[in-house]
Amino acid sequence: MERYLDIAMIITSIALIVSVILQSKGAGLGGLTGGDTGAVFTARRGVEKTLFRITVILSVIFFSLAIATVVLTG
Repeated sequence: MERYLDIAMIITSIALIVSVILQSKGAGLGGLTGGDTGAVFTARRGVEKTLFRITVILSVIFFSLAIATVVLTG
């Protein structure tokens, strides 16, 4: 069972990393270094909104897998 949780955690973490990188890609290089792009709040529409929701879901899954791994091994 631990092996399946570890594999699921690796897959989820890779997907989470990819989704975060895709989100920051739209902000440009200035957004990565902390530069001001001029817009503080922007409305998420279409693909950005979907990507944001996928990132939130993946982070909840990752957190749940981490808790399950600790409970199972501990």
